[in-house]
Amino acid sequence: MKVASLETLFCDAGWRPWIFLKATTDDGLVGWAEITDSHGSPRGLAGIVEDLAPLVVGQDPRAVERIYWDLYRATRQSPGSVIAKAIGGIENALLDLKGKALEVPVYELFGGPTRETIPVYWSHCGTTRARAFEVTGTRKLASYDEVEALGREVVERGYGAFKTNIVIPGEEPAVLMPGFDSGGGSLGADEIAHALVRLLEAFRLGTGGEARPIVDLNFNLEPEGCLRVARALDPFDPLWLEVDLFDPAALAVVRGRAPMPICSGENLYGARAFRPFLEAAALDVASVDVIWNGFHQAKKIADLAETFEVNCAPHNYYSHLATFIGAQWCAAIPNARILEFDVDDVPWRDELVTAVPEIQGGELRIPAGPGWGVEVVEPVVSEHPWPAGTAR
Repeated sequence: MKVASLETLFCDAGWRPWIFLKATTDDGLVGWAEITDSHGSPRGLAGIVEDLAPLVVGQDPRAVERIYWDLYRATRQSPGSVIAKAIGGIENALLDLKGKALEVPVYELFGGPTRETIPVYWSHCGTTRARAFEVTGTRKLASYDEVEALGREVVERGYGAFKTNIVIPGEEPAVLMPGFDSGGGSLGADEIAHALVRLLEAFRLGTGGEARPIVDLNFNLEPEGCLRVARALDPFDPLWLEVDLFDPAALAVVRGRAPMPICSGENLYGARAFRPFLEAAALDVASVDVIWNGFHQAKKIADLAETFEVNCAPHNYYSHLATFIGAQWCAAIPNARILEFDVDDVPWRDELVTAVPEIQGGELRIPAGPGWGVEVVEPVVSEHPWPAGTAR
């Protein structure tokens, strides 16, 4: 069995493209991965896969680790970012092929499952209904009454936790992202804290305290501002505060002074990048992106985190394929905390794959089929071309 081709497929998922990697062998077996890159270079990712394909095509896909290191050595002067995402996708597609060839789930290649289910939390809760309600077909977050109603929905649907961002409901609802705006934005920590307090007050009215909030600050504040927000949100008993900082010592200051657990790491690639954060005791929960790192490399991160007594949670805001990959990773490690899952998304998301995540009572059942246990339905990808309006 040899790899015959690597292809990238795009589809328009509303507010971002979903990007898939398809590896096909000379005997017709297909392995899938997701390499979605919402805030970077989607076309760049496809170009990298094309550049790296000669190192993979013609190889036995079951030699996953050897191929990974061939790709790593070929790109070692450009570590991280879209390079790592492309290599992670290739690794995941090869692992899907290997699992299918052996007729076992991928987690069986790494010692078998440590669990049968994993808790999930509702991610971008309110965020999607503020920035993408038109493409997802969900109710617009037009008022704080809508936030309260959404909180009731979280509890009614069995979720024990939810994650939100800096969301302002209204006739033109907004998600504040000063760290990503051109020019850096001008919002201060006190304004952000005030907005989040008002938001969580409405959520608490709806949930009745039966679901714990997570607040994602992303790269929107420096350490001093993160701490001001953290102190303001302490009365709401967050499951954690998510903070992105690239300096381990700075994040360690936040973790040492914040009154709630700190989660970080979704933008880090490989165990080398996580190690200084773990050594600095900078995080309570390591957020690991399994599709950007690759399943095996992400497992190495989890193994390293376990030696520091740190739990892990997959960074997962993609299609169902990525959720299946993240769930299998949670099954393969002993220190999985909880799985991120976007409840609100484009209405045709379930049609894109041959199986959907099985979630009941806030728990996702680990898939048991060969490989990832799911296939991408290519005609559905073609029905939603990206960029919108382009022909296939």
